[in-house]
Amino acid sequence: MSRFLAAALTVVAAAALAVGAAFAVVALLNATPDQPNVPLISYESATPRR
Repeated sequence: MSRFLAAALTVVAAAALAVGAAFAVVALLNATPDQPNVPLISYESATPRR
């Protein structure tokens, strides 16, 4: 009976660890990084040169 109890506790602990890791990954993916509001392309004037 003690081996069955140890196996059951191991399964429960592994499931809890997997659920915690899944929540951590989702939380990291939802985190938005700080991005500067600087355009990559800028034009000096609105009229094109010919």
